[in-house]
Amino acid sequence: MNILQKKLDLKNLEKLTALNSDRLNTFVAEAIELTNPDSVAVFTDLVEDIAALREKAKTGGGEHSLVTKGHTYHFDGPKDQARDKANTKYLLPEGMELGASLNSTDKASGLAEVQGFLKDSYVGKEMLVCFFCLGPTNSDFSISCAQITDSPYVAHSECLLYRPGYEQFKKVGDGEFFRFLHTQGKTDESGCSVEVDKRRVYMDLVENTVYSTNTQYAGNTVGLKKLSLRLAIQKAAKEGWLAEHMFIMGVNGPAGRKTYFTGAFPSACGKTSTAMLPGQTIVGDDIAYLRKKDGKMMTANVEQGIFGIIENVNADDDPVIFESLNSPGEVIFGNVLISDGKPYWMGMGSDITASGTNYQGDWNPGMTDVNPSHKNARYTIQLNALDNVDPELENPNGVVTGGIIYGGRDSDTQVPVEQAFDWTEGIIAKGASIESETTAATLGAAGVRTFNIMANQDFVSIPLGQYIQNNLDFAKGVDDVPPIFSTNYFLKGDDGEFLNGKLDKMIWVLWAELRVNGDVEAIKTPTGWIPKYEDLAPLFKEKLNKDYTQQEYVQQFTVCTANLLAKYDRVEAIYREKVADTPQLVYDTFDAIRKRLKDLQAAKGDSVSPLDL
Repeated sequence: MNILQKKLDLKNLEKLTALNSDRLNTFVAEAIELTNPDSVAVFTDLVEDIAALREKAKTGGGEHSLVTKGHTYHFDGPKDQARDKANTKYLLPEGMELGASLNSTDKASGLAEVQGFLKDSYVGKEMLVCFFCLGPTNSDFSISCAQITDSPYVAHSECLLYRPGYEQFKKVGDGEFFRFLHTQGKTDESGCSVEVDKRRVYMDLVENTVYSTNTQYAGNTVGLKKLSLRLAIQKAAKEGWLAEHMFIMGVNGPAGRKTYFTGAFPSACGKTSTAMLPGQTIVGDDIAYLRKKDGKMMTANVEQGIFGIIENVNADDDPVIFESLNSPGEVIFGNVLISDGKPYWMGMGSDITASGTNYQGDWNPGMTDVNPSHKNARYTIQLNALDNVDPELENPNGVVTGGIIYGGRDSDTQVPVEQAFDWTEGIIAKGASIESETTAATLGAAGVRTFNIMANQDFVSIPLGQYIQNNLDFAKGVDDVPPIFSTNYFLKGDDGEFLNGKLDKMIWVLWAELRVNGDVEAIKTPTGWIPKYEDLAPLFKEKLNKDYTQQEYVQQFTVCTANLLAKYDRVEAIYREKVADTPQLVYDTFDAIRKRLKDLQAAKGDSVSPLDL
């Protein structure tokens, strides 16, 4: 209390102590001793507090106003444009093991290193103490969080992305909460972190604490996003629920019916664009918590906003988001081109002819060797700014999970949509077997197949075998277990061109909705159920006004037995080599699928038309 009284004025001290949490007071006091701020500001859920935080961000706190009311922009440094995977590590106490596939370091040395970077990092600055809630408030899904940062931009971003959590925190008392301590470190005249060699993102899984230093990029600093996902996966494993890298959407079926789906896709595989499909509703685009209640599998969005990649967001492909990004309201643009107070980004639907400033400095159209905006440029916006936000977003019970979709980027193996035979094969052969081909936007060679379990590989904070087992066990006690589907939007023909248009994904999702509700039959393959042509053609005509030919159907839904056998061989090899605790059921499932594939291959060859099944 002596430490708090020295740095907090009476008003801010009252805000802090009103929460009646000795653990919180200790967290703040220890952060003060470590970082040595000039002052401390505590923020509540009140409108005036959030407005004050927004103003701090716009007046020297990392953001700048744009012409459109409520719009601001932020630049990260040229070397601070993405998640720093190499320096994102778990702090493991002696005796704790996560497996070789997860990036970790011993707690004692890691803590000493990151706290060394935090030491006196707030000198001359104001410490910002903010409170947020993961999941809807007043809910079984609610997790209280305390964020300490020296960056108004980071705090403002979290105000858009997460529910206000000050009032919710009053229920914590001396219970547990997630805690985040961040410093942007030394900054240049543009307000960007400069000592990126000292960039660290370290997570203490025992204390539910994340330390982040010398970075501003939101993926490294907005603690409640992927950093809290890692903490939540640990918590979920102990308590019997799931924390997943999933969207949640409402899919509209016949006669006014709505079925909710969750879906996990690796980056650049169509996750957000699926959640934002025209005519459907969005509950969330990124992270979902799943709990069992009254025999149902319930899902809630952890967030209330979107931190989305802005490249290729345009009026044709993403009309709802594009409209919001061009309308008055609170939006933060990150690492785009700014000219005359307006944002410009690659793929926005028109050529960029304006000269301006981006994260690297001055830019003009003659600079063909430098992009006007970064390929990972972002927008931050609240979901309630979108016309298609689902009315159940804030339902404290979440929504009933009707189906689950796992997607990847695959040019020659997986059909566009397929339903697993059961929950076990869905988890193992769909979710735990995701491969995604790298793109030209990814560091390294394009077209390389990357394994990504449940599209959650980077964030799993428990041994991978345990993670699979938790997913397998989650269906126990559920009366109507949701069907599991795989999708692949990136199948190519012999000419190297994609076999489907960008909006064709709507048809695969609508077919899945029909299957969940028992409205259509399907064709059995060795790996699951695929659509019949007579069910797809009317959907293409009605929803997209496209004539879908039987030739297209055959080309897209041919079962590639040889390629599928190779896929499951590749995935099994990864488990045997890198995941020591893989459940035996995984190998048994792969064996059963391979036997079915080999039987079909022996009877009908390497490529089998759906018309021959």
